[in-house]
Amino acid sequence: MICRRTLAGLLTGAALTVTALPALAQEVTLKLHQFLPAQANVPKLILDVWADNVEEASGGRIEVERYPSMQLGGSPPQLMDQAIDGVADVVWTVVGYTPGRFPSTEVFELPFMVTDARAGSAAYWQMYQEHMQDEFADVHILGTWIHGPGMIHANKEIITPDDMQGMKIRGATRQVNSLIEALGATPVGMPVPAIPEALSKGVIDGTTIPWEVTPALKIPELVQNHTEFEGNHLYNVTFVLAMNKAKYESLPDDLKQVIDDNSGLEFSVFAGGTQADADVPSRKIAADAGNNIVTVSEADAAAWREAAQPVYDAWLAEMAEKGIDGQMLIDEARRLMDEYEG
Repeated sequence: MICRRTLAGLLTGAALTVTALPALAQEVTLKLHQFLPAQANVPKLILDVWADNVEEASGGRIEVERYPSMQLGGSPPQLMDQAIDGVADVVWTVVGYTPGRFPSTEVFELPFMVTDARAGSAAYWQMYQEHMQDEFADVHILGTWIHGPGMIHANKEIITPDDMQGMKIRGATRQVNSLIEALGATPVGMPVPAIPEALSKGVIDGTTIPWEVTPALKIPELVQNHTEFEGNHLYNVTFVLAMNKAKYESLPDDLKQVIDDNSGLEFSVFAGGTQADADVPSRKIAADAGNNIVTVSEADAAAWREAAQPVYDAWLAEMAEKGIDGQMLIDEARRLMDEYEG
């Protein structure tokens, strides 16, 4: 028989044990690093939403520290290696900032490949799972997405490919630069943050970026001409949200589940769709400023498609040299996007 004193002692010990349990629960801080100002659309509408959701779902056990504008040091092309090396725990980056390193992702950057950012982002995630995991073996991928229609912003009106002749145009990735060159302009590679200074100093005559990021870079103030396309997008750029592999694997199972629940197909579609939706208010800023917006019809885009065909030919040849079936990737991407939209 247990005496009252013993029982009281056991109950007190149990109470202390229960009280101590929350303190034993692992708490984690994740450093999220990316290259845009905090007020830009992707950090504000996508990355902060992801971070807030993770913090809430973890009951406050995960804290996501947000570092915009490369505040942890380095340059945008170094972000992927920062995730691999643990300089940052999570990074958002343009995959093509490291040319040729993730070749299969370039299928979504080919000219006139994509018609819808949500469909493209869904296909991208599915193809990442099926074909691209070896290329990203050094990180834990949380999301894969593309932006809305890629377009041209320039210091002169551009209606046809002939208007590109002799211009210096900034491109984000290897494939976008190949397109710029095929269209007769001189590609100038640089990350997004460098665009405003390059435009203001005349280093470049124009840039390729989607509408959504133009307000953060003050593009409508720096150039007054914008060329967009009906139907298929002129180009797209691929993004990833990537996590340090060791950091992810160090999490207890319940916190891994929180990360998993906020990753994957649904998040990728949300991210791509949200980024594309932000095109509308950003476009309105340029329109309200009285800027010249040229919309190339699907029929008139035929000349652009013809001029861009060498990009496909060169990419397929390069993929073959790497032992990658580029045509299979093109066919599968189109099939998956059609299925999503259908």
